[in-house]
Amino acid sequence: MKPLLKCTFVLVGFLVVLSCKNNDTTESKNTNTENLSQKEPKKVQGQAFLKDDEATANVLDIAIGSPDHTTLVAAVQAAALENALVNAGPLMVFAPTNEAFNKLPAGTVENLLKPENKEKLATILKHHVTPGKYDKEFLKKFKTLGQASNENVAVEVKGDDVYIGGAKIIASIPAGNGIVHVVDAVILPKN
Repeated sequence: MKPLLKCTFVLVGFLVVLSCKNNDTTESKNTNTENLSQKEPKKVQGQAFLKDDEATANVLDIAIGSPDHTTLVAAVQAAALENALVNAGPLMVFAPTNEAFNKLPAGTVENLLKPENKEKLATILKHHVTPGKYDKEFLKKFKTLGQASNENVAVEVKGDDVYIGGAKIIASIPAGNGIVHVVDAVILPKN
């Protein structure tokens, strides 16, 4: 067989094999695309929805894991603030209990959870967050705290108790990205 003819056969054989591989890849891609289009799109995104078994619980994880904070968690979800609460921080979250939300006038929580009140709800929730990771004893040194709502809240010390914006700190839980201070009242912004 002549070298040119031999090279032609080898080249044709290579192209046939390559063509078969491309068809397999194309069919595989088409199958994958069909499978992806059949799946429901994800409704939530961001680092708040990534979980691992090794990290220390962040402030959002602590609230989610607490049976006393289901109203707060529902409000955070309605305001779409989950990702803000898992940032590196440090963050101090003054977390009102379900009982604290129940002290609000009847219908207030239900009204705030409506989609049309998302911005107002977000402002109220941001009024419960400040940068830092200070324990209750250290907070006694402050007169005011600047909240994520761009307003300040008063810090009052009455005996051994610390009040933030009128809400008493009843427990404190360290978190991987800050600290959760459980409070007995909802801290409402002035505006």
